[in-house]
Amino acid sequence: MNSICVYCGSARGSDPAFFEEAVSAGTLIAEQGLTLVYGGGKVGLMGAVADAALAAGGKVVGVMPADLVSQEIGHPGLTELRVVNSMHERKWAMAELADGFLCLPGGPGTFEEIFEQWTWALLGFHAKPCGFVNVNGYYDLMRQTVQQMADKGFLGQQYVDMLIYRRTTAEALEAFRAYVPPPPKWSVAPVEQRY
Repeated sequence: MNSICVYCGSARGSDPAFFEEAVSAGTLIAEQGLTLVYGGGKVGLMGAVADAALAAGGKVVGVMPADLVSQEIGHPGLTELRVVNSMHERKWAMAELADGFLCLPGGPGTFEEIFEQWTWALLGFHAKPCGFVNVNGYYDLMRQTVQQMADKGFLGQQYVDMLIYRRTTAEALEAFRAYVPPPPKWSVAPVEQRY
């Protein structure tokens, strides 16, 4: 594992623990010699995780559509900022760059990004771990909803169980290293770029 994609909010959220864990995540990723891949922003938890990784001497690659860069929310101090044309290209580039996908607290964009990677994983398009840092129970209700998908017959239990939930980034990264993917839902070839 060489790089971790972190999805998280462009706001700080109402609980100071969210920001504290973002700082911890960025620091730990850098200290473990991993490259941080993220959405390229300088604001909210996104900015916090990037700033912490940079302060710890880490490599940070941001990926951001040009229209968001032009709104001046792009982080100016990254190791590399890849400017792309669309959100679809952004998500593809982040997926290609990362060896695992870690979700800190965030809003609808955070959910959308991690759910796409989880869907690709259960279909067998990739075999990379997807996990949540469940700060102060932030993802408890979502976890119940995911379980309901299996309980109501829309998803096999093994695809619920493939998602990693931990209280801290340190615990999540340890679980990532031990991750063994389940067999894919269908036998499919690895996804090719379609955007």
